[in-house]
Amino acid sequence: MAVLRISRKGLISPAIVFLLSALFLILPALTARAAMTIQEVKSSKGITAWLVEDYSVPIITLRFDFDGGSTQDPTGKEGLANLMTGLFDEGAGDLDSNAFQARLDDAGAEMGLSEGRDSIYGAMRMLAERKDEAFELLRLAIEEPRFDQAPIDRIRGQILAGIAAGARDPNTEAETKWLRAVYGSHPYSRPDEGTKDSLENITADDLRAFHKATFALSGLHVAVVGAIDAKTLQQEMDKLFGGLPSQQTLRPVADTELKLDQQLQVTYDLPQTSVQMAFPGVKRSLPDFYAATLMNEILGGGTFTSRLFEEVREKRGLAYSVDSGLSNREHASALVVTTATRSDRVGETLEVLRDTIKRMADEGPTEAELVAAKKYIVGAYAINNLDSSSAIAGTLIDLQVNKLGIDYMDWRADMINGVTLDEVKAVAKKLLSVKPAVMIVGPAFADGSKG
Repeated sequence: MAVLRISRKGLISPAIVFLLSALFLILPALTARAAMTIQEVKSSKGITAWLVEDYSVPIITLRFDFDGGSTQDPTGKEGLANLMTGLFDEGAGDLDSNAFQARLDDAGAEMGLSEGRDSIYGAMRMLAERKDEAFELLRLAIEEPRFDQAPIDRIRGQILAGIAAGARDPNTEAETKWLRAVYGSHPYSRPDEGTKDSLENITADDLRAFHKATFALSGLHVAVVGAIDAKTLQQEMDKLFGGLPSQQTLRPVADTELKLDQQLQVTYDLPQTSVQMAFPGVKRSLPDFYAATLMNEILGGGTFTSRLFEEVREKRGLAYSVDSGLSNREHASALVVTTATRSDRVGETLEVLRDTIKRMADEGPTEAELVAAKKYIVGAYAINNLDSSSAIAGTLIDLQVNKLGIDYMDWRADMINGVTLDEVKAVAKKLLSVKPAVMIVGPAFADGSKG
């Protein structure tokens, strides 16, 4: 998302160079604040944005999000959302692709669009003094994309080349098999980029229909950080988004449970074998989410302090890295453990992983581990989520999408510190006592374990 736009001549415009240089200066200015003020700005047309004003450098960063994403791709036209986002800056209004990109360079701005499983993400960064030109180009891209045939064919060709390259990559093949195995027929099992056949079925009319269904005010979330005041932002929001339909027309997508208790083997003659394990997760909205977050930090989320790191790397030298993480999509959640080890030591590595996870399920963490995890998770939030204007804007979008409220940062620490040891033990038993889905990518391996 927000990929740097390089002109067709292969040169980055001087304005973009200044913009990128200035972005490095915004970090200390924002993170040095004792408190960050988030304003809720509502335009005359009812469009809401969260704003953090900052004038330390003359830059405006805007992030926006529409509900939807690749789960909205029709059957047989997988890759539609991905192709549409690739055409975001390939012409709009009266400007064809070349003219639009030349204007974007002249405005000293960068913009981009990308698809996720559940959302379409957009971003723009611009010089404050050139915001009129930049916002007008963004308005055109949002409201009046052209979807001309020549850019469609070119971007589709690039995607097809990537698919062809992925077909020769064991990790890509493994990921495809993994998604199909754990998600079955759910839209999460489909590749975001589509397939050769599905991409060739997509027409300009399909792109226009997807855009119309998705780009509407009912599914819009907006965050802005930088040198712009609330009154000006109100006016700009009406210009940018005021011409969109009021309601999205999305296909319903069902929630799904991961298909666990299975093992996949993707056989390749590799010096290293990758291991991935999936356990049940916890929805962001559920009461035990914070307990699960702390448990995961102790198990494998803490890069150099977790139990998995200690047992797999520090004590035995079986892997360079090992970690666990909570994955929270709108319709499914998981806790995923990943590592890679020498192919002749995969059996030993699996045994250590299983033993460490079982011990967490049976006994839970210690009080000392819980105290340390709380301290880290509370203290690291600003470093991990508020270390740049783009990170702040992205965090504000995430808070909106998850309906956490504009005051989330005020009460987050209390929720984490209020978790008890018994609650963490309970969530560890609930999630980790289940037999996981396991994928092994490497030379043929006979796993004699029943766990």
